[in-house]
Amino acid sequence: MRERLETIRTRAAKSSTWRTSTQVLARLVNKNGFVPIRTRLSREDLAFLAGAREEVLVFADLSLRLVDLHRPQESGGITSDPDRPIRRCRACMSRWPCPTYRTIAEALDP
Repeated sequence: MRERLETIRTRAAKSSTWRTSTQVLARLVNKNGFVPIRTRLSREDLAFLAGAREEVLVFADLSLRLVDLHRPQESGGITSDPDRPIRRCRACMSRWPCPTYRTIAEALDP
């Protein structure tokens, strides 16, 4: 699993970013809904683009499963504030929000 993730990260790091290009290209969409462009793509760009959709789906599924596993539950102990009971993670039993959930939230924060 770690090897696959590191391979994806390496491939993504070697490919070119399209963020600024897509902003310009979005204004060039023709009547048929396409952008007629010519561009130069490196081998790394092609390798990344070839599997990007599937890899994004896998990461989204993984993230959703982790979020489903790491969710809060009441700890059931005595608390000084009954309106705000102490909550713990269902999976790791750390105080909520647990480190796993915080890491996912930080990674997805734009």
